[in-house]
Amino acid sequence: MKVFISHSHETKALAKKVGEALERVGLEAWNHEQEILPGDNWAQKIAQALEESQAMVVLLSPDSLDSTIVRREIEYALSTKHFNKRLIPVLVGSEDDLPLEKLPWILSHLNVIKMPALGKQEEGINRITQALQAVA
Repeated sequence: MKVFISHSHETKALAKKVGEALERVGLEAWNHEQEILPGDNWAQKIAQALEESQAMVVLLSPDSLDSTIVRREIEYALSTKHFNKRLIPVLVGSEDDLPLEKLPWILSHLNVIKMPALGKQEEGINRITQALQAVA
């Protein structure tokens, strides 16, 4: 199963860790740094990756909640059948630091994984891989 990891620049390192963990359990994580080359139409590459993916992990941080691109990726996943039960929202950092009023309302109705910004990330990453293995 191919997994699209939606994130903002501030969670880039965490997205890489999540991708590596997914690949260790036999899933394929789309990595924009390897797939989008200089001169490529990045919007077209992202659209293609979304179409080819069967699941999405969205890392929700203050920056990603302000990102138009992340919001569009979430909207795509919510409106596409092949992401049904395969959209994994992950709250990154302290809930006190997250502007939850910017969280798309529908995500509050999904099972959200909470992941602290520092420490205990392995537990959250394990929950992500387990959730995706269960629906693969």
